[in-house]
Amino acid sequence: MSVAFAEHVGPWTIADVEALAGTGDHSRYELLTPGVLTVSPAPGTPHQRASRRLANLLEAAASTAGAAVEVLEAVNVEAPGGRLAVPDIAIVERKFAATDPIRYPVGTVLAVVEIVSPGSEPQDRMIKPQLYADTGIAVYWRFELAPKPHIIVSELRRSLLVHTVTASAGERTVIPCPFPVDLDPAELARQ
Repeated sequence: MSVAFAEHVGPWTIADVEALAGTGDHSRYELLTPGVLTVSPAPGTPHQRASRRLANLLEAAASTAGAAVEVLEAVNVEAPGGRLAVPDIAIVERKFAATDPIRYPVGTVLAVVEIVSPGSEPQDRMIKPQLYADTGIAVYWRFELAPKPHIIVSELRRSLLVHTVTASAGERTVIPCPFPVDLDPAELARQ
C-alpha cells in the first residue's frame, strides 16, 4: 500500500514515510522535525563520488581494526520523537545489520557521516547534529566539499556533540573514532 503526497492528511509518521511508493528518483524522505516530511533530491556527482570513496575507506579501516560493524550508505535511522534521518553514511552494528532491517533504531548506529551539498547546509550543520546527539550516536562526521574539502569530526559528550578533529584538504590526518582512519579529504573529493 502506498501513500500519495496529495492524499496525506495530518502529521507524517515513520509508517507514512515507509508507505511512500518508490519513485525511482533516489529522493530521500526524512522526518527531521516530528510530523514534517523533508524531501531531498538525489545528491549530485561530487557528493556521490565523495560518499562512495569515503564509505570504501571506512569499510577498509573497520576491517583492519577488527570492528564488528558494517558501513552503509543512505539507511533510515530512527530518532526519538518519531523522527527519521537518512545519513549519507552510517556505521552500524554488524549483528543488527545482518537482520536486514528497514530502519536502524537508537543504539545500533555507532557513527554517521553527512556530506554537505548545496541546499543541505542547514540540515547537515544544525538540524542533523542535534538529532544525532538526541539519538545518542557517538560520532558525527561532516564532510564539507567547498570551498576546499575538509572533514569536521564531533564526538558525543554529555549529550552534546563536541568538535574533536578537523581533517583539511592536502593533509593526511588520522581520525581516531570510531576506529582509526587515515585520509586526505582532497583525495576523496577529486574528479
